Amino acid sequence: MKNTFYVILFSIVIAGCHFSKSVKKDFVSGLTSTGSGLTCEEVYLKVNDERTDRNSFIYGEVVNLVFEDVKGFKQENGKSFPKMQIIVNSLSGDTVFFADNLYSEYTEGMNFSSLQLTGDLTVAAPIKTGGEYLLTVTIKDRKGAGIYLSKLKFSVKGNDKIKIEPLNVSYNEVYLYSQGKNKVINDGMISFDDNIYILAEGIKGFKEENGLVFPGISFRGTDASGKAIFNYEDMFSDYSTTGIAVSDFNTKISAHFKLTGSEFNNPLHAEIIIWDKKSSARMKISTDMTVK
Repeated sequence: MKNTFYVILFSIVIAGCHFSKSVKKDFVSGLTSTGSGLTCEEVYLKVNDERTDRNSFIYGEVVNLVFEDVKGFKQENGKSFPKMQIIVNSLSGDTVFFADNLYSEYTEGMNFSSLQLTGDLTVAAPIKTGGEYLLTVTIKDRKGAGIYLSKLKFSVKGNDKIKIEPLNVSYNEVYLYSQGKNKVINDGMISFDDNIYILAEGIKGFKEENGLVFPGISFRGTDASGKAIFNYEDMFSDYSTTGIAVSDFNTKISAHFKLTGSEFNNPLHAEIIIWDKKSSARMKISTDMTVK
């Protein structure tokens, strides 16, 4: 299964607008903002629609950088022409993401006297768990010299609701994904009639033979009483002799399920064991989910 995570989205909301210089810093999150020609009443972060001063995020979280009441744009026929550039770099300087002009479609400008601009970052591939990054958001005036710049250093951690027990293997990411909501699940809350995936990316350490590996995958789910909801002894039994291409296996392995009905004895305990049929390499992934 392939999932595409859009690293940056943006939005604009109607939210009054002189030329000056300004410097702002949040001493908790480390978020810094400087302006020349453009001013901003307030800059802050939101996660899950709530304000936060965190600078460490869980893989898959969506972080909103909000610019309240941006002023100073040169007006043409009563319209403003903002440009937003977003860059994410590793602390070693490598560019992870670059978007040059998120408002390019507003060719005729925006007839708002006051603007709230939002840059949204989804903390997912190519961003990696365990990494540290620098987010730089630059707002420019396409018709003038005004500029407003915000920077945030942040780190990424895995979901502590997922327990991972590797033996002689390494991996890049393990996470839950909702197909219905098209998002990573970090709070353990799932819904009926939704395909829920448990995914592992970048698994390495399995014995290779002629470009192939020979994995097995067991997948079991139980309710609060221990009753089996689903139980698959080996989802890759068809590949026991033919194997799987190393490149495919290393890219992504997943198992998914869908619960139907209206009642469930919470929580659902899901457990996946991925093992190598040619060596002792294996990893166990387990997590509890609440069906709402």
